Amino acid sequence: MELLEDKLRVWLDSAKFVKPHSGVYVLYDRNKEPIFIGETDNMERTFTEYVDTEFSESECKQKTKFYQREFTDNQKERQLQLIEEFRKERGRTPVCNSEIKVETH
Repeated sequence: MELLEDKLRVWLDSAKFVKPHSGVYVLYDRNKEPIFIGETDNMERTFTEYVDTEFSESECKQKTKFYQREFTDNQKERQLQLIEEFRKERGRTPVCNSEIKVETH
């Protein structure tokens, strides 16, 4: 289940070369199951931190094998939209989003 129009990318192959723009991203496990829907005001900084720390802050995100990204100026709103779409389809939030409190309107 791919959530964004962007192609599915192998995590370490291209994560180091993301541009410093705001946007949303989806992390997938080896089965191509979405495990986290995130947002950031600087994708380059966020992805660099993930690559450098190997997701040390989240054992859940350490399962990441693929990702998609979408550059947008309204990243927080878009993240909530994607999480809500996922929730409607699956009846739950992505497993790693369950670790954090997702605020909805």
